[in-house]
Amino acid sequence: MTRTAGPDDGRLAPAVIAPLLPEQAGEALTVQYAAYLAEGRRYGTTEIPPLVETRDELVSDLRRPDVVGLAAWLGPRLVGSVRLRGVGGPDPVAFVRFSVAPDVQGRGIGAALMDAAHAVLPSGTTSWLVTGVDSAENLALYRRRGYTERGRERDAAGVALVRMERTAP
Repeated sequence: MTRTAGPDDGRLAPAVIAPLLPEQAGEALTVQYAAYLAEGRRYGTTEIPPLVETRDELVSDLRRPDVVGLAAWLGPRLVGSVRLRGVGGPDPVAFVRFSVAPDVQGRGIGAALMDAAHAVLPSGTTSWLVTGVDSAENLALYRRRGYTERGRERDAAGVALVRMERTAP
């Protein structure tokens, strides 16, 4: 699957959305760290799960049969990624490690990645995600994409999170 998505505002060509391959794990992890560093600063910790994930863990995740990884590319540069865990299983699908490089955030790349990820899921499939309670931009994007709050929890670093769910139309 390869898609072209996102706005063309004269400053940024549309992103190309394609499968995230294990051999691209290093690039994806670099973007993930950059994107989540702002979240870590917001919550006063660098111990949040996306900032402590290793390349080997990411590669292992991408090799699982129930994981679908997607990447957003601007030319040769990987600028975003997301993983769906639990695809094809009986439980809700986890929408995880959603990342967009900080210098291209706010230009539709995240929305394009989300839309491409949701297109993978059959009608009626529930997906869930978590984000920090103080992450207003994330919460707004997720709500625009059909997610609603289903509860609150804390991650391994003790950060208060909002759990959100969406059912594919």
